[in-house]
Amino acid sequence: MASHFHFVAEKPADSLIRDIEALNKFKDNQLQQFITIAFNFLLDPSNSSRIIGNLEDFAEEQGLGVSPLKNLFKSVISILHSSIRRNLSSAQVKEDFGNLGLSEGKVDSISNQWQTNLIALSRVAAGQTLVINKLIDMEWKFGVTAASSELNTVGNTFIQMKLVVNKGGNKTENVYMELSLPEFYSFLHEMERAKSSLEHFS
Repeated sequence: MASHFHFVAEKPADSLIRDIEALNKFKDNQLQQFITIAFNFLLDPSNSSRIIGNLEDFAEEQGLGVSPLKNLFKSVISILHSSIRRNLSSAQVKEDFGNLGLSEGKVDSISNQWQTNLIALSRVAAGQTLVINKLIDMEWKFGVTAASSELNTVGNTFIQMKLVVNKGGNKTENVYMELSLPEFYSFLHEMERAKSSLEHFS
């Protein structure tokens, strides 16, 4: 097993590795349903009770134990959440799950979902960061995709952002995200609107 992981600095706990290896027992359609529930949780954490209800329904439909399934769910969520915070690409997520012992076809299912939902996940993470922590500084740089395994992404303009937030107690944290140009302008518009609202009420 490879010792290097993108989502975490140190070697993951053995229990986490066992949980991910357990996903190999899922049929492809079961894994797809399970991963969809996990991404729904990450995309809309405010609806956690409804999503946990969906997980319990899934367990009942598939004849699985609710308690072990919830533990497995927590493990997958923790990996995906760390991957969001580290702004990992779908290739890096794919590599991590592969190194954790997940079979190739099932790894593809997760990395494809990651690629599909990456922008939305980044928005949710940025929104949560800005709600909880004070924004101190923001840096950005533009880029153009020069080469990619996906032909339709070559030549696309993107922007990489670095948000510096105050975590309290004189601690700061850097939060990274990548957006397409239209998404960046939408984000900037929302920030300007928030600033105008704050100025209006202050």
